[in-house]
Amino acid sequence: MEKNTKSKDKNKTNKHRINHQIRVDDVRLVGDNVDNGVYSIKEAMDLSYQMELDLVEISPNSNPPVCKIVDYTKFLYEQKKKEKEIKKNSKQTQIKEIKFGPNTDINDIKYRTDQAIKFLTQGNKIKATVFFKGRQITFKDRGEKLLLEFIQSLDTHGIAEYMPKMNGKRLEVTIKPK
Repeated sequence: MEKNTKSKDKNKTNKHRINHQIRVDDVRLVGDNVDNGVYSIKEAMDLSYQMELDLVEISPNSNPPVCKIVDYTKFLYEQKKKEKEIKKNSKQTQIKEIKFGPNTDINDIKYRTDQAIKFLTQGNKIKATVFFKGRQITFKDRGEKLLLEFIQSLDTHGIAEYMPKMNGKRLEVTIKPK
């Protein structure tokens, strides 16, 4: 049972071919502690053995494959660190929702318009919704007029992805930043 778990761990840790797993005649060595150039696999292995480090295949698809002489565990640590940094710096767009009623007052609409401009300048999308409760559904035209005016007031900052449409008892529109 232990053999199976060990082989699974080996497959997880060895994303790259290292040392004797590299099966080519020549490799291109790059790195800080080595003269860059094309070496035979035997010479590259000897160099890595002398430095007491690992020969790691970085780019297997190039001709000849690119290898680096490094401590493999340190190399994996640096790779994970780079991936974390990239993930941290990438920004995901969020959808902010702004809700109205069919009888929303002009001052409330202005306040929500200011909020929407702030969200759009931050790079977020906006989902503007008019909720109809009970008999208010008879005022669909008011809700549609309200959303069209809202879209028009955000014209300089965002673009409506589609015209307002009914979704159950809600009239919705999504606005993306310009």
